[in-house]
Amino acid sequence: AVPASAYRPVVLVVLVAVAVFVLLRPRLGVVAVPARRTPVRVAAVVAVAGVGIALYDGLIGPGTGTFLVLAFTALVGADFVHGSAMAKVVNAGTNLGALVVFGVTGHVWWLLGAGMALCNIAGAVLGARMALRRGSGFVRVVLLVVVVALVAKLGHDQWVAR
Repeated sequence: AVPASAYRPVVLVVLVAVAVFVLLRPRLGVVAVPARRTPVRVAAVVAVAGVGIALYDGLIGPGTGTFLVLAFTALVGADFVHGSAMAKVVNAGTNLGALVVFGVTGHVWWLLGAGMALCNIAGAVLGARMALRRGSGFVRVVLLVVVVALVAKLGHDQWVAR
């Protein structure tokens, strides 16, 4: 119900802020910091991911995984590999919830979705193997590349493709 033109500028600003935050904190997510994993911080990440990011995911969508990785690394001290793994689990849950809601209301193109799911699984297996083999530094670079690509795409959609 909300037009893309209404939220796209907000997403652009938030994604640029994420990129700047990650760039200005070169140690973030490179090594796990287990001391940050306190009950209060875990509750904070549950609140941020469970309410804020989930609301964003339901309303808008693009960049949700990036926000989850950032929440897990910055708030509870996970490295990028483990933060990315936790983000995948949360993202799978939110996607399953959306599938149920849209499936019940008859808004799913099942054959297209099945094909996309198979490709997503193949990409996830390949990406997980690369992340485990190359480590958190690699995941950090990929995260930044994805954020920059998403900013470029959304910026193009906002100002060029009108």
